[in-house]
Amino acid sequence: MSDLPKLRVGLLGIGLAAYWTQFDGLEERLKGYLDTVAERLYDPTREVINFGLVDSAERASIVGHETRVQDIDFLVIYVTTYALSAIVLPIVRKAKVPVLVLNLQPTAALDYARFNDLQDRTTMTGEWLAYCSACTMPEIANVFERCEIPFHQVNGRLDDDPECWREIHEWMDAAQVMHGLSHLRLGLMGHYYSGMLDIATDLTAVSYIFGTHFEQLEVDELSSIRLNVSDTEVRQEVEVLRDAFDIQEDCSFFELDRAARTSVALEQFIKKYSLGALAYYYKGSGSELNEDTMSSIILGTSLLTRRGIPVAGEYEIKNALAMKIMDSFGTGGSFTEYYAVDYTDDIVLMGHDGPGHPGIADGKTRVRPLDVYHGKVGRGLSVEMSVKAGPVTLLSVVENKRRGFKLLVAECSIEAGPILEIGNTNSRYRFPIGARKFIQRWNEHGPAHHCAVGVGHIAHKLEKLGALLNVDVVQVC
Repeated sequence: MSDLPKLRVGLLGIGLAAYWTQFDGLEERLKGYLDTVAERLYDPTREVINFGLVDSAERASIVGHETRVQDIDFLVIYVTTYALSAIVLPIVRKAKVPVLVLNLQPTAALDYARFNDLQDRTTMTGEWLAYCSACTMPEIANVFERCEIPFHQVNGRLDDDPECWREIHEWMDAAQVMHGLSHLRLGLMGHYYSGMLDIATDLTAVSYIFGTHFEQLEVDELSSIRLNVSDTEVRQEVEVLRDAFDIQEDCSFFELDRAARTSVALEQFIKKYSLGALAYYYKGSGSELNEDTMSSIILGTSLLTRRGIPVAGEYEIKNALAMKIMDSFGTGGSFTEYYAVDYTDDIVLMGHDGPGHPGIADGKTRVRPLDVYHGKVGRGLSVEMSVKAGPVTLLSVVENKRRGFKLLVAECSIEAGPILEIGNTNSRYRFPIGARKFIQRWNEHGPAHHCAVGVGHIAHKLEKLGALLNVDVVQVC
């Protein structure tokens, strides 16, 4: 959402005050390294609050309180040299946010020859201590384990270490997604599809674990807004739809007009409640107005999904979350489920009726008229697309007895080839472990029958998000 407050990252370095009077220049040198980390953590999407070098219990107490005053969302602790765990613990206790510990040496290794040529052993010790950040890592890990504080770490070097900094920025990305979920307003409109027990969701658990707020909405209100959409707004929206989609010749103007009117109403509805995602399902039976609304909703919900407000049909709350997570990582997030298995080609056909994500489609998403919405009331326009060929990631948010939820992940690829031209989203998925084994492993973890697909392989980022949320992450391939 555009009004999402920036992620507030607290940064501090840790050291030992006893060293500063013993080794000339060491404190200033380590403060310089801390400033370098602060510069590299900066991004327009977040604020970095640098609390400086913490080197004593007294300073730790002050900084601990300051983390709360500054309302940080994520804490990064840079271990500059050996430091006492008694400095770290009070800060973390007071901050009460996820923590990342950085063990970054200045360079890849000490210059042994230059180091051993130093004549003064005090100078030698001071130089060594500038490289001593690894020393205290087990001590911090031990204390975190005993206090049941999740221990997240990156080990590497300050300079010339792209892999290390890629991992650090992935943690920042995961923290940004966690931050977004904690500010997400997820609209719920209608009710569950009758009989789908797997998609029933504990809203209290979702609110606690992900921080998401639910807004209960009425289909009647959307229908009422739709009645007040002007003909001028409809004509303008028709042009938007023609630009966004490949409207097939057999789509009547009457149906396109209906879809445009609902799309305009949806935009107003989303804006009124400041929604960042939506899960919906409503039969509309017995109410002509509501049936007209719900049978013309697919194009508008696809447009919303494309611009980062994912919409999940069949009232699939967990999958609206999965779609939002994928989209927040910049990979898109489209609704999907098993369609059929091609055992000849060893691929799984997956897709869904209802909204698609035109932003990750192979070419322009087609719009086709359907005389029947299978298993649902009404008729109207629907979208048909395949996800663009290449690497993709599947994500399912699974209810789990151990920690409330877990993230189920699979990395695979989309292949070009024939799809089912039935007016739904569907694609050809190839799995590195084969179709049979994928289906078996995926099903073993008890997901609901829907999942989200995004482009690219991001299991490593999802693993970090799960660590920050303190939920299990399972990757089947």
